[in-house]
Amino acid sequence: MNYTLHQLRIYVKVCELQSITKASEALYLTQPAVSIQLKKLQDEFEIPLTEVIGRQLYVTEFGNRIRELALDILGAVDRIEAATDQYKGILTGTIRIASASTGKYVIPYFLTGFMRQHPGVTIAIDVTNKTQVVESLQENSVDFAMVSVIPQNLKLSAVPLMNNELYLVAASDYPDLPKRMTPKKLEAHTLIFREKGSATRSAMQQYLNQQEVNVRRSMQLVSNEAVKQAVRAGLGLSIMPRIGIRTELLLENMKILPIKGLPIITQWNLAYSSGKQLSPAGQALVDYIELNKEAITARHFS
Repeated sequence: MNYTLHQLRIYVKVCELQSITKASEALYLTQPAVSIQLKKLQDEFEIPLTEVIGRQLYVTEFGNRIRELALDILGAVDRIEAATDQYKGILTGTIRIASASTGKYVIPYFLTGFMRQHPGVTIAIDVTNKTQVVESLQENSVDFAMVSVIPQNLKLSAVPLMNNELYLVAASDYPDLPKRMTPKKLEAHTLIFREKGSATRSAMQQYLNQQEVNVRRSMQLVSNEAVKQAVRAGLGLSIMPRIGIRTELLLENMKILPIKGLPIITQWNLAYSSGKQLSPAGQALVDYIELNKEAITARHFS
């Protein structure tokens, strides 16, 4: 076997994006360069790593197994490089974090001081929905996940950060609101949901089911920002994390509607696989957050 680390990195990126074109853009390489390295890697195996159906590239079952092993190899190489730098007295490396959509309002505040202390560390954050965040953890393609609900089927360690509070919200000038909102009265309004796979959607749907609300009119949007803009425009009501609408509440563009059963209170966690060997940079981040989380929460979220 004569494949190189460079080829493995390219292959992992192609698998992630399922596109040679997108992988070449992400890696700042030409498309022919990526294709050549991918072919050289494929030549080392008798079993296909990928296949093209129509114009879409798909990773085979064998290819997925090789991708998992490649991630292990590249992770070990990163740890070797980080350990070398650590002996030199320098903390370096890349920390990969997948965050649920609302987590983007939280996680930067827990990273600012750490990055100032360790300028040699790079942090890459992928903001997506809960389902994809969990998949990233399962595939070991990230070091940490920022989640408000910890999946029970995974063996995870977690650093609790702060509460996540979900409220019923409306535009400040939303018409025809009753003096006292009740779950039953929600049926007269358009309800705005996140997409399937979102933890916020799951919480909202569970609340409506528990309160036996018959949803008659609804919209579905693919991000908290989109939901927020729809609510601000007066298109309907939604259940949203308070952390994501702090500015709108201060500017009185939106308001919280008191209602039975709300707020829903969960907890933001920085989670990682229990069996994962954290890099020196990853362990340093865990230690930093454990030491400073109360001060960070008090300063920015009280």
